[in-house]
Amino acid sequence: MTYNIHVGVGMDKKLDLQRIADVIKAERPDLVGLQEVDRGVKRTEGKDEIAELSKLTSMHYAFAHNLDYQGGQYGVAILSRFPIQQVDHRKYENRREAERRGMIRAEIQIAGRQINFVTSHLDYQYRDGRLFETEQMLNFLEGVSGALIVVGDFNDEPSGEAYELMLTKFYDSWLMARGRGPGFSYPADKPSKRIDYVFTRKSDHIHAKRAWLISTLASDHLPLVADLELR
Repeated sequence: MTYNIHVGVGMDKKLDLQRIADVIKAERPDLVGLQEVDRGVKRTEGKDEIAELSKLTSMHYAFAHNLDYQGGQYGVAILSRFPIQQVDHRKYENRREAERRGMIRAEIQIAGRQINFVTSHLDYQYRDGRLFETEQMLNFLEGVSGALIVVGDFNDEPSGEAYELMLTKFYDSWLMARGRGPGFSYPADKPSKRIDYVFTRKSDHIHAKRAWLISTLASDHLPLVADLELR
């Protein structure tokens, strides 16, 4: 699953982490990439959001602190049904956007196979910024051994250069699985953009059996889920 949780604030403008956790638990995912996660931030009542979501879902977690904000930390995170063995956090250089962004990679053993699960959240303002960040991410991931899955809010539609660059080395699970409809995930109340993705590295022979979106107003994005088979 990939899910931009909008710091736990739904379309009704209410902060409700239980609601986010319920959405996740209903799908029973093994791995979840989360974007827009707060820790100790004033706007979200100082909550350690990823620690709370970990407890509410009974999943292991890892957090990447990309930005200091309102006395706390803001970034991306991973939830895993399996113990997380190692974590790699990289921040991107940026040229114009003020917000610092990055990626987190978790190494997990599943059924004797090493899985690298990555999530990121790219520049929402500038196309060239998203491309620059994607180039950096691919450089960071070059040579990573074991199966590689990259998920996140790319803020880039399929016509964008960042998306096209990802397709040089990765498959789009929505397309591989022939997801129903256009795959629009944003905004949650009237989806009109496809910007949230689950990518699998072409060299890993991972088959996307199904891909689907969850209809929920718990965030301003819809969560995207893919059923992946490692061959």
